[in-house]
Amino acid sequence: MRPRMLRTSLATLTTSLAAAGCLIAAGPAVAQERPQRNACSPAVSLTGYSDALDKTTHDGTYVGNLSALARDGRGTVASLSDRSALFRLDARSLRPRDVIPLADENGAALDAEGLVADRDGTYLVSSETEPSVRRYSRTGEILGRLPVPDALRTAPEGRARANGSFEGLTLLPGGRTLIASMEYPLAGDPADLVRFQTWQRTGRGDFRADAQYTYRTDTGLGVSETTATPDGRLLVLERGFTSGVGNTVRLYLSDRPRGGTALGKTLLADLADCPSLGATAKQPQPNPLLDNFEGMAVTGRSKGRLDVLLVSDDNQNAVQTTRFLRLRVRA
Repeated sequence: MRPRMLRTSLATLTTSLAAAGCLIAAGPAVAQERPQRNACSPAVSLTGYSDALDKTTHDGTYVGNLSALARDGRGTVASLSDRSALFRLDARSLRPRDVIPLADENGAALDAEGLVADRDGTYLVSSETEPSVRRYSRTGEILGRLPVPDALRTAPEGRARANGSFEGLTLLPGGRTLIASMEYPLAGDPADLVRFQTWQRTGRGDFRADAQYTYRTDTGLGVSETTATPDGRLLVLERGFTSGVGNTVRLYLSDRPRGGTALGKTLLADLADCPSLGATAKQPQPNPLLDNFEGMAVTGRSKGRLDVLLVSDDNQNAVQTTRFLRLRVRA
């Protein structure tokens, strides 16, 4: 999703990943009751950031427009571009190992926004064009497509707004429940209410549409990503943009999706409160660390905290940055 941002063509690309890199090492472990080093809040601390992929290419493909992340086996993180490419990155250096082109059934490009690396090695990818959720092989072939309720389809077929539907995608622990989060409300819904659609895995391994949940966003914000925690709750990234001011990015912890239809939430951190660690911004921002953050994945867990990786979508825009953040989250 590209919220109110003007796409611009880039005349040239920078030549080196390392030259752009700015990865900050994590601080030493401290007692949990003490303030965390580089704290954004009592629950979240910043352990590093990297601009190493900003305005770069890999095998002739622009490494940007990154809209989703997923832990993808040992030592690898998958990153999805909303321009129909999937990159597999080294989990430590974040450098691309390979790139896989994606397309729909007619060979057309996807506005791909959500990503899950499934237990069998395939990928589930959501596109907000229709919207849709498709399964792809490790080499990019379409293996199937999940059913989507009619009301969630983009208008005029349904009630979803263009460029505002399936922005996040996650699989709950155990691998049976898949969740797609809408970015913005359906037509006729309150301005702060978005839908989370679920599917249940059948005995044959495919998915059938199941329960739907509602989630209340902060005023003026949309849901840019949703990621399951190891205990089945949800990390929810809310994001907005105001011209001349910059981005708002807030990380919430939501309830486990079960029982009722409404999901509660607890604020973990407003990322404007994080230390900047020397980061710079190419346009006005409340904190120069901020950008258009859209992708999020839990990459590990230790000492009662989750390791969480975020990535921003630069929209291939000269005044935005492809930036990774590494967070430690008590959830």
